[in-house]
Formats: sequence, C-alpha cells, structure tokens
Amino acid sequence: MDPRIQRARDVIAREADAVRQVADRLGAEFCRVIELVLARKGRVVTAGMGKAGIIAMKVSATLASTGTPSIFLHPAEAIHGDLGRIEEGDLLLAFSKSGETQELLVMLPHVKAAAVPIISVTQSRDSTLGRHSDIVLELGPIDEAGPYGLAPSASTTAMLALGDALALVVQEGRNFGPQDFARFHPGGDLGRRLMRVGELMRRNERNPQVQSGVTLLSAIEVMTRTPGRPGATSIVAKSGELLGFFTDGDLRRLIERGLADPRSVQIDDVMTKNPRRISDETFALESLGLMRQFAVDQLPVVDTNGRLIGLLDVQDLLDLKIG
Repeated sequence: MDPRIQRARDVIAREADAVRQVADRLGAEFCRVIELVLARKGRVVTAGMGKAGIIAMKVSATLASTGTPSIFLHPAEAIHGDLGRIEEGDLLLAFSKSGETQELLVMLPHVKAAAVPIISVTQSRDSTLGRHSDIVLELGPIDEAGPYGLAPSASTTAMLALGDALALVVQEGRNFGPQDFARFHPGGDLGRRLMRVGELMRRNERNPQVQSGVTLLSAIEVMTRTPGRPGATSIVAKSGELLGFFTDGDLRRLIERGLADPRSVQIDDVMTKNPRRISDETFALESLGLMRQFAVDQLPVVDTNGRLIGLLDVQDLLDLKIG
C-alpha cells in the first residue's frame, strides 16, 4: 500500500475517534443547552478564533437554516466595537479547544454584563473559558491528527459534530419541518426538492380532462391533442369533482382484451374510479415517492373540495432533477 494512503487513513481514524469520544461524553449539560436555546427569544451568537472560528461560522449557518436565528461574531472585531451586536435575549456559543483564546476571554466580562448566557465548547471545564461559562460542553482531551499533532484537525472535527448535533436537536424541538425548509432554502437542489406540486403541475389547456358520460373516443382525442401529450386524462363531474382517471396504459390493456368500437364505449365504464390523487400543497419530493410507490407516471391534482385543478407528470419532476 502506498504509505500516503495509510497516513491519510490514520488521520481519518483519529478524527473519527474524536467524534466518538464527544458523543460518549454527552450528558445533562447538552440537554440544558438545548432547553436554554429553545427558551431564549434572541439569537445564538457563535464565536471563535482561527479554525475554531470557521467551525463557529458553520454552526451558526446550520442553526440559522434550521429555525434558530444566529450570527457569527469575530472575537477580534467584537472587542473593537462589534460587541454591540450582542444584546439581552441572545446567548453566546464560544468555541475554543484550549479555552485560553485571549480574544474570547477579553469578551467575557462584557457579555456577562449584558446578561447574556455563555456556553463554551472546549476541551476542559477547568480552562479559563470553561470556568467563566454558564454551561460547558466538554470535548475532553483530544490529540490532533497529522505530523506533530499541531494542526487543528481532530478537535475541529469534534466541534463541528457537536455543533451539528446541537443545531439538529434544537430543530426537532422547534418542530422545524419541510415547510420551514422550503421557506429558508428556495435555491439549488434542496429548493427544487422542496417545491410544491402547485408550482409544477400542468394547468388549464395542459391539464387534460373530460366530463363524465363522454365516449372513450372523445377521451382519446383529448389525450392526443393536449399540449405535452401526457398520455392520460382526468374524468370530472359537472361540478369539477374528480371521478376517474384514464391512461395510455389503460387503453393498451383494453385493446389487448379486444376493445369494441371506442365511439360506443363510455369513459365511465373503463376509467379507474376514485383514482389516486394529490394536493397542490404536497412537496415535489414527496410526490415523486408516491409515484414510485404506486408505480404511476401521472397523478391528478385536486383542491380541498376534491375538484380537479391540475396534473402532475413524472417527467416534469425528472426534468427539474428532483429525486
């Protein structure tokens, strides 16, 4: 084996051990932090210097994206005027492996004077930062990976895992669900996956439908001339209520059984009655899962009164790379 591969594996193993150690140390203090974050009306202000500061920035971003207002405060900037960003109702989440980061320590008296609780993520509760914190999430002794064990590596990985655990458990406490994600993540792949059916469904002339009582031939003609050729049509009552659904697959099966003259066959006799349907409020990713579960390519979309308002085609989901 190339020795570089083995050294890389050693680094990853050391970091994995650090994360396991932090997981094993979780206890009552972690639960107190969760309760404190959920009870506060302000923001979680994260802070740290160097690599720990980068972890603090990422944890702040995760908190903010999962329902907990949060900002990152650079300690060096804080002691030159930015302490004004911290106000009553906030809490400070400070990251420092040693617990002796000077810029953080200078902040503490001013943070305490603002009646802001201090939570520290540090190696030892006996450090200066630990002694002056209201709650300590103790990492325990962590040896860094790599040559000489000097570059922050295992410790920052452990901090990140602990910060993610904090943010995601708080998310559960806030009942922050897919609807909230959709508001906070409108762009990119996640945004597409959290789009609602109402944003994607085919409407108006692209939504094929016929009234109950027409012939099968009339239904086939509607399916054929509908823009996009979805290969299906909904059957509705005069009130617009969805009664049935008919697809190309249904037509093929009728032909295999020896279909009679389609001009003499009523659509009501061959449609799928009370078909599966979906709400326009359903998330796109959820709708794709339903299509796979039911092995269908289209689903009629109805409003709260069961009236047809659209058609969702699996191709529309695939075109947006959802799923």
